[in-house]
Amino acid sequence: MSTATDSSVIIVGAGVVGLATAVELASRGHEVTVLDPAPASGATHFAGGMLAPTAEVVYQQDPLFPLMRASGEWYPELIDLVASHTEVPTGYRDEGTFVVAADRADAQHLVELADYQSLHDMEVERITVREARRAEPLLSPRLAAAVSIPGDTQVFPRQWAASLLSAAQELGVRFFRTAAQSVDAARGVVSTPAGNFHADDVVLAAGLGTRDVDWARSAGLERSPLQLRPVYGDIVRLRVPEHLQPLLNRVVRGFVEDRPIYLIPRADGTLAVGATTREDTLTTAQAGGVYALLRDAIRILPAVEECEFLEASAGARPGTPDDLPYLGRVSDRLVISTGYFRHGILLTALAARCTRELIDGSDPSIDLTACNPLRHRKEQQ
Repeated sequence: MSTATDSSVIIVGAGVVGLATAVELASRGHEVTVLDPAPASGATHFAGGMLAPTAEVVYQQDPLFPLMRASGEWYPELIDLVASHTEVPTGYRDEGTFVVAADRADAQHLVELADYQSLHDMEVERITVREARRAEPLLSPRLAAAVSIPGDTQVFPRQWAASLLSAAQELGVRFFRTAAQSVDAARGVVSTPAGNFHADDVVLAAGLGTRDVDWARSAGLERSPLQLRPVYGDIVRLRVPEHLQPLLNRVVRGFVEDRPIYLIPRADGTLAVGATTREDTLTTAQAGGVYALLRDAIRILPAVEECEFLEASAGARPGTPDDLPYLGRVSDRLVISTGYFRHGILLTALAARCTRELIDGSDPSIDLTACNPLRHRKEQQ
């Protein structure tokens, strides 16, 4: 390439999806440039990081299930790829997940959900509360039911993003701290305040920021067909006192009066508690949401009361009308990869692999028909 602003692939967005895509492409010999004013921030900074293709199942979202399952299966390969190019820990843990119920009604919900998961060939093991407390002694003795999902694991998103960034840099990926203003989908030109960048292929992976990038007209569309909306989630971070460590050995999810909650132990001695879901205009943590999270966490794990409060934060996740991502080509030079909603961390492996396959001109490893970025065009007419 003739100038510093030319490359074979430009990726707009440096969250975990953009970073993992950069690593995947660079490891296959592509010359990659990433544009983002603040790499490894955005929704990534506020994510829980559960790799939970089973526990994250939601009724009547069948098209999402194969995507989640495939990405979960591909994740160890991505972890190994990143680890081979950096010494920064990935924050990956594979101890599995427990899902527990606070009362009898929650127990019925848990049984019905486990039946639904089993119906879709997902691995769910029913265990007694006694068995759950034998593995996790600090769980409340008043729990009504429990299941084990050994295949659902986790990464620590902030650590994972740091390791992806380090691996990408080691592989020669170039980073420019600037925002994309427009993409010429016909010529492969990305315009930014820092100048124009040229590439054979452009990947638009900027999460909600994709709404601010003008690309549709150059792809032959009157306007962008992407219907992205911010869905906020409050999450709390606690420090576990030394005398209580480890507070948990694995992810524990639960239902408390039908409200979902999760508790995620980190290797640094902290505990993440999340997460609410709300669609309003408050961009910071909501007092009521934080209160509800701590109240329900204590119901599941009473020792939470003894933890040190570190922070409460809120992140905006990019939702779509059908909760499916936008992933696919919209022109010969432009790939869209956004709208991963609350599955952004889990679907990172799928996003990275399938985007690389699209750019290489090969068939994706999984059918992406349900993810077609143009599928909502008719709703705009």
